[in-house]
Amino acid sequence: MRIIFYFILIISTLFSQEWGGRPGGFLRMGLTARSIAMGGGFTAELDQSFPTFHNPAWSAFLTQRHFGTSYSNLTFDRRLAATSVALALPPTAGIGIAWIYGGVGKIQGRYTTGLKSTEMQTGENAVLITFAQRIVPWLSFGANFKLLRYDLPITKSDQISGTGIGFDIGILFKTGKFTTFGLMVQDINSNYQWDTNEIYSQGGPYKDMFPIIFRFGSRYNKNDLTIVGDIGFITDSVTKLAKNEHLFFGFLPRIGVEYGFLEQYFFRGGFGNGRFAFGLGYEYGLMNERDSHIDYSFSLDWATQSTHTISYAYNF
Repeated sequence: MRIIFYFILIISTLFSQEWGGRPGGFLRMGLTARSIAMGGGFTAELDQSFPTFHNPAWSAFLTQRHFGTSYSNLTFDRRLAATSVALALPPTAGIGIAWIYGGVGKIQGRYTTGLKSTEMQTGENAVLITFAQRIVPWLSFGANFKLLRYDLPITKSDQISGTGIGFDIGILFKTGKFTTFGLMVQDINSNYQWDTNEIYSQGGPYKDMFPIIFRFGSRYNKNDLTIVGDIGFITDSVTKLAKNEHLFFGFLPRIGVEYGFLEQYFFRGGFGNGRFAFGLGYEYGLMNERDSHIDYSFSLDWATQSTHTISYAYNF
């Protein structure tokens, strides 16, 4: 048992990263079951449950309206959920709107005497508004505009909130029948702005800036086999980059594979975001042939924190 403890401690230390505690972590964890099961490397892949999250440029290539929802059950009473709608805007554009929530429940409040008070919860919310445009038949450009809010409880009836905005931009290249390439810059100028003057005498306004991520990815799809992957570089916000201040820098590889069986059943596995994952998928007809997708994934990170995610997508 002691050997296992030391092994987990060493692995957790080696793979811990400076950006782990930076703002906006709920947007970097992975949202949908299919993407998590395949390592998250969806910069160039279409996610039926959330077409615009991994690359907003995908909405310009949609031929149907996509509705998707996803829920992740995390350890330590954490939860992560998302709902998305995306559709084509003929003849060459696409739009979308989505809501993402990440929060922690069952936080036990206490009085100054140490006695228990009420249970509280904290949560982060992001609303994404997407627009994309096809420049030529094989190339599109898209952007996500994000409205961000973080609520922190002080008492059961009182809280402070940080709000802000941010942007993603993406480019998608459909280079052939079986391959696609994508570029993505995530969380440009994303931030929470806080004003704690009502709580602290010197708690003036300040900003928590999200780290920025640059990604390049590809997809290969032929017959029943799909291989996806991307390479990401994470660093400080644009503000620090411009000022040439102390920066952190990290490398984020992600890769995954999917195999289809009988055109309805899918088996998946991958590695990304510091965790291994696998999952299952099923396509069926609700109103039309194969218009519904239900997916499940299980992932395990280096700190042995497991996550179960289930997603549903409907195309109409």
